[in-house]
Amino acid sequence: MQHKREKTVKPKLALHSEQSPAHHSQFERITLLLQGGGALGAYQAGVYQALSEAGLEPDWVAGISIGAINAAIIAGNAPEQRVPKLREFWENATQDISSYTPAFFKSMVTRDDTKRQMMNTVSAIRTIMYGIPGFFNPRLLMPWLAPQASAAATSYCDVAPLKTTLERLIDFDRINNGEMRFNIGTVHVKSGNFIDFDNKKDTITPEHIMASGALPPGFPPVEIAGEYYWDGGLVSNTPLQCVMDNASQDTLVFQVDLWSADGEFPQNMADVLTRQKDIQYSSRTRANTDRFKEQHKLRHAIVSLLEKLPAELKQLPEARLLSANTCTKVYNIVHLIYHNKNYEGYSKDFEFSRRSMEDHWQSGYNDMVNTLKHPEVLERPNNPEGIAIFDFSRDKGNKSADLSAIQPRKHKAA
Repeated sequence: MQHKREKTVKPKLALHSEQSPAHHSQFERITLLLQGGGALGAYQAGVYQALSEAGLEPDWVAGISIGAINAAIIAGNAPEQRVPKLREFWENATQDISSYTPAFFKSMVTRDDTKRQMMNTVSAIRTIMYGIPGFFNPRLLMPWLAPQASAAATSYCDVAPLKTTLERLIDFDRINNGEMRFNIGTVHVKSGNFIDFDNKKDTITPEHIMASGALPPGFPPVEIAGEYYWDGGLVSNTPLQCVMDNASQDTLVFQVDLWSADGEFPQNMADVLTRQKDIQYSSRTRANTDRFKEQHKLRHAIVSLLEKLPAELKQLPEARLLSANTCTKVYNIVHLIYHNKNYEGYSKDFEFSRRSMEDHWQSGYNDMVNTLKHPEVLERPNNPEGIAIFDFSRDKGNKSADLSAIQPRKHKAA
């Protein structure tokens, strides 16, 4: 079924010169971490565009699910092609809902939250019925009627179109040449273990990206070297662990999350389902970041302690063991967390309308620009713990507020 596409109108996004900080010089690497979240992933593309315009190109990208797709497009293209390729992916995956909705919907004033919610619901239903161009198609046969052990028997959708899209938009030779560190998270179907694929040790293919986004029961498991993998978000939807395990360089981390654990108390069943999904896929982001902070403080404390030991005690096996687990590197972790609009609900991650995509993209761009107005995020932490955590989040009480209503919150290691 063919639908007329909305004429592409790219947002007027440009960082003013006074907002553009100098490229980082106090850190040895910049890391960009991208959470899973389906249609919400356009927010990450907006964040990346603002980073790129500010001269803050990442040296390392890691992602899960839709974050893996965005990360692969970034790592698999030359810097000047990354934003255009992200635009191409997101424009191809979204459509103008007015092209397939009844006439009375077109006349609605979409600034009204209730009416916008109705429009988004129509868009989400269309995704279920017709799929997403270049991404996935619904299977004609119900899984219970398909041959046992086949892909059709274990999923509702066929993701073959996604492989073609990835091959068109991504240069996998560029990913595998190691110019940019690249990680994606998956889950091994049989063992249930979280498996991290890393271009330092693995040859990344389209199947790796597809596996990271193979969320059951919608999508089938993906075979890689005789083993089958599902979406990494089943175990952890935030790729922070790979950074925690590689504390070897002074690092500026931009962690871009699509689900906020903070939210209002639900008032009805629709709210319950939305809160459940938010909590489930937020993957305890702040808790894990705080744990990383405590671990890093401990490493720095061990360094300080060992420096005070007499030479003979430093040779003890216990001291050598402690020394092997020290770290003197510093970290800034900058959170960017997408917060729901009033009209968004349970279907927000599979609502692929063009307008919502543009809104998410613009939100990510604006949030990153606002964050970069705070120069301290680019400065090395000068506390003894060697780590600073920043979160400039929207006012939770007014999710539709513009940038002037953003309330900054900064958390540094105590």
